[in-house]
Amino acid sequence: MKLRPLTSALAAALALAGIGCDKKPAKEIKIGFVQAQSGMFASFGQGGLFGVQAAIDDINKQGGVKVGDTRIPLKLVAVDNESDPNKASALAESLINQDHVQFIVTGDEPPPMHAGVSQMADRYKVPYITSCGVLEPWMGMRNETPTKWQYTWSTGTLSINTPAKPGDFRAKPGYTVMDTWMAVLNQYAPQTNKKVGIIASDEPDGRGWYTLFGPALQKLGYDVVGLDKNLGLMAMETTDFSSVVQAWKAANVEILWGNCPAAFFGTVWKQAKAMGFNPKIVSIGRGALYLDDVKAWGGELPLGVGTEVWWEPSIKGAPGIGGTTPQSLADRWVKETKRPVYPSIGPGYAGIQVLVDAIERAGSVDPEKVNAALATTDLATMRHRVKFDENHFSQCPAVFGQWQKSGNPNQPWELKVIHSDHDFWPATGKALFPVPTK
Repeated sequence: MKLRPLTSALAAALALAGIGCDKKPAKEIKIGFVQAQSGMFASFGQGGLFGVQAAIDDINKQGGVKVGDTRIPLKLVAVDNESDPNKASALAESLINQDHVQFIVTGDEPPPMHAGVSQMADRYKVPYITSCGVLEPWMGMRNETPTKWQYTWSTGTLSINTPAKPGDFRAKPGYTVMDTWMAVLNQYAPQTNKKVGIIASDEPDGRGWYTLFGPALQKLGYDVVGLDKNLGLMAMETTDFSSVVQAWKAANVEILWGNCPAAFFGTVWKQAKAMGFNPKIVSIGRGALYLDDVKAWGGELPLGVGTEVWWEPSIKGAPGIGGTTPQSLADRWVKETKRPVYPSIGPGYAGIQVLVDAIERAGSVDPEKVNAALATTDLATMRHRVKFDENHFSQCPAVFGQWQKSGNPNQPWELKVIHSDHDFWPATGKALFPVPTK
């Protein structure tokens, strides 16, 4: 009887377990990466890829991951999902079956971009470490699946308004978006009429924010204009926002809050300014995180726009590998890319730290053993302390930033931290209030 040759995937798995004719240890551990390098979420993915590769470089300088008495280097295989959530699933499956990656690690990206990868991670039992975006939209998708994504682990980002459980080290201000936003509102809203307009893209991420933030603000005594009619919850393909802006103007809205992609908000903001709508406070999640994105709005439009921030170089007590710090990681990015710092660098780097820690504690690259080790993670990382809850989610600290002029003609805008609840994360600037109208 003639035996069939081993498939490459099975041969690789046996080799990693130390099984095979030559009994040699694995030469490398393959890490898959599927995240946007083009399209509307390219800034997220480009920063994430840099962070993941930087961490791999740092661990490989030490000889690789220590598995028992052997150090094994990591090798990255990266693909571009083109900011299309419909492509992520097939790309992840190809990474697993064609490239034979043993783990997948990515940085931060909006929740809908992760669902397909998480589905493949469960199907093939491949641990997936990521930064899934905010908790509530991600949990909404996760809970609709039969498996609830048992192989996906999120090192953060934030929750919108779901606090950590009592007794958790994160059960205090500074670990939800609502914390940072309300801290700013509490300081400046008394100088407004407390009338709020909300803008959000009508997809899982934006819809999750809209349906949570609007009612929460109403309960706190704010007048959220048109909430009962979903005013401002707009389809992604919308290009004319004039009716919404006119409704805000007619109601004399002085606070604008939202969550949407950068180009989406850029269109809203241009039309708002052209129509003479000038709120005193503006905060936009997701779409106002990256310099390249806000610059694309044009002119003075970035000035005074705020956003929650979940990583930047001034954070303290966030160690990397082999002496790397948040600042030195940021310096590497600037030197190599000639771009301003992207907040997605840190989450990408932290994902590799978490994986390396789990492999070393498991003493194995067996996916089941590594997945079990991930459940007991408690690790100081580039994005601060990571400890997963029963939902495989680790809330991370946040601060509030605002775009201000930098004085640098080559990099005209700077995202200044204007509020922090953390002693390990200092404010770097003072708020502009009201938002300048020019």
